[in-house]
Amino acid sequence: MADALTTWIDRYRRAWESNEPDDIRALFTEDASYRTEPFAEPWDGHIEIVEGWLDAQDDPGAATFEWRLVGQDGPVYFVEGVTDYRDGPIYSNLWIIRLAEDGRAEEFTEWWMEQEPDQD
Repeated sequence: MADALTTWIDRYRRAWESNEPDDIRALFTEDASYRTEPFAEPWDGHIEIVEGWLDAQDDPGAATFEWRLVGQDGPVYFVEGVTDYRDGPIYSNLWIIRLAEDGRAEEFTEWWMEQEPDQD
């Protein structure tokens, strides 16, 4: 199932770059929930997820993203990532993703923390 995660994250990055509603919808089940922070009200379902995503979208090419799997419990994956904005901050990310059997996310929660600049 780790291959399913790699495929999902590749599709997530494609949607991140395109901001195309069809690419975004393809990532999530119809009744999925997406939390931009662990205690935030979720975006529920395709309509809210697409609207929320597009309200917070990045410009294509604005950031690079590196990730690694840090754990898995059945269909739930724990991912550590780094988002490096070309003209801005660098963020540490933690994602919790529950994948449905068809490879789409049923639940997605992200934590993001701005990294402190290197002190020279």
